[in-house]
Amino acid sequence: MIGQTSERGRRRRGRSAEAASAPSRDVNYRQLKNPFPLMEVFPADQIADMHETALRTLQELGVKCLLPEARRLFAKAGARVDEDTEMVFIGRDIVEAAVASAPKSIACHAGARHRDFTLELGSLVFQPGAGAPNATDLERGRRPATEQDYLEFLKLTHHFDVFQMISPQVEPQDVPTHLRHYFTTKAQMELTDKFPFFFSRGTPQVMDCFEMLSIARGLSDDEFQAGAHCYTIINTNSPRTLDIPMAQGLIDFARNGQMSIITPFTLMGAMAPITVAGAITLSHAEALAALTLTQLTKPGAPVCYGTFTSNVDMKSGAPAFGTPSHFQASLAAGQLARHLGLPWRSAAGSASNINDVQAANENQFGLWGCLMAGATVIIHSAGWLEGGLTVSFEKMICDTEVLNMVAELCAGAQAGTAEIGFDTALSEVEPSGHFFASSQTMERYNTEFYEPHLHDYANFGTWTERGSMDANHRATAVWKSILSDFKAPSCDSDRMGTLHEFVARRTAAGGAPPES
Repeated sequence: MIGQTSERGRRRRGRSAEAASAPSRDVNYRQLKNPFPLMEVFPADQIADMHETALRTLQELGVKCLLPEARRLFAKAGARVDEDTEMVFIGRDIVEAAVASAPKSIACHAGARHRDFTLELGSLVFQPGAGAPNATDLERGRRPATEQDYLEFLKLTHHFDVFQMISPQVEPQDVPTHLRHYFTTKAQMELTDKFPFFFSRGTPQVMDCFEMLSIARGLSDDEFQAGAHCYTIINTNSPRTLDIPMAQGLIDFARNGQMSIITPFTLMGAMAPITVAGAITLSHAEALAALTLTQLTKPGAPVCYGTFTSNVDMKSGAPAFGTPSHFQASLAAGQLARHLGLPWRSAAGSASNINDVQAANENQFGLWGCLMAGATVIIHSAGWLEGGLTVSFEKMICDTEVLNMVAELCAGAQAGTAEIGFDTALSEVEPSGHFFASSQTMERYNTEFYEPHLHDYANFGTWTERGSMDANHRATAVWKSILSDFKAPSCDSDRMGTLHEFVARRTAAGGAPPES
C-alpha cells in the first residue's frame, strides 16, 4: 500500500520527532574548489606552440609601453627599448624568470579571517559583473549609475556568500572622478569585510586607497605590504599596448605587495586575430608582458594571470559573449595558465540588452566555459548586460541562483554509511512505500537540499494563485528584501572615525584627479 512504512520505521520516526525543529541549512561558499574535470580545446603540442609564439612576439614584435618608468625597468632587466617609438622588446629569458618568480599560490586577506581565501590552480572564486557605467532594474529603468546604485550593489555582493571578492560593479557617475575613489573605498570599508577592489588610476589615487584600507583594518605599513589585502584589474590595450595608468598600476600594486589581476580584453576579429588560437596567443603575450613588469618591480609580487577573450558580431562589430568561441577561448586560456602553473582569471557575461533568456543562456554558457577551463577567478559571473555597459539588479539575483548551485556541486557529494542509510532509510520502508517519514529524511529534510532564493518549485495551480509571477519580477522582490534587511558587519568606531577624517582632509585638499 502506497505510503505505508514498516513497524521499525514507525518506531524510529518517533525518535526523530525533534527533526521538525531542526535549524535551517548552513552553508559555506567562501573557500571553494573546482570539482569538474578540465577540458582541453587544443592538443598539448599546439598549446606549447602558442606559448612559444607569444614569447617570439614579445621578443621580435615587442609591446608599446607608454610609461617611462616601466620602460626603464624593462631596460634595466636587459630588454631592448626604443625610446623614440616607446617599443619594448622583451627577451624570453626575462619573461621566463618573471614567470618563475610569480607566486603559484596567493593568500588573500579580507577584513575578517573567515573570508580569507587562497588563489591557486584548483581554487574557485566568483565576482559579480564589474565596471559598468549604467545600472538597470524593473522599477527604476536603465540609468547612469549613481552612488546609491554603487552602495546597493555593494550590499548585494556582501549578502551572497558565493561572491568572495568585491568588484566595481558600477561606476557612480554622480561622484566626481577626483573624489570617487574616496567614496568607493570608504563604502567598501564600512559595508563589507570581503576582499576589496581598487582602480588603478594613478599613484595618488592608489596610495590614498592603500592608506584608507590600512586605517580601516588597523594595519601597519609592514603588515600591509606583507600580504595581499586588495586587488586591481589591469587591462592591456590590445593589440600590444600598455598605457600609462595600467603600467603604473602594475608597478604601484607590485611595489606595495598587493595583487594585480592582468586581463587583456581581446575581441576576435577586432583587437585580436579572428581565430581562437591567434587571439589567445596575442592575449597570452600581453599578459606575459604585464606579468613581467610586476616581477621586475618586485620579485614575488602577487599577480594573477588572466584573459577575457570573445568574438565580435561580424555584421555589426559589436562584442558578443557566451558564444562557442568565447567558450573555446576560455579553455585555451586555461591550458596556457596550467602551462605556466599560475592562478588565473576568466569571465562570463552577456551582450543581451535586458535580463531575458538570451542573457541567461550567454552567461551560463560563458560560466561553464570558465568552469571547464579551471579558472581560479570568474569575473562578470552575475548581473552583466550589454557587454559590460550595464549591470542589472534582477540579473544579478538570477545569476546568483546559478552560482549558488555551482557552489553546491563544489561541496562534493558524500556516500558514507549515514548517506547510504541502510538502517535509517532502506530497511525502514516496505516495498511500494515512501521515504518521507524515514529516520534519515526526518533528520535531514531541513538541511539536505539547496534552498533557492529565486526559483519557484510550486505547481501551476499554486503558482497561478500566487500571482503568476515570473523569475524576473520575483528577482525584484528578492533584491529589495535583501537591501531592506541589510546589516553591515561591525566596524571599529575609532578606525572609522580616523578614516572619515582622512577623507575629509584629502577632499579639502582637492582630492586626487585620475592620471592618464
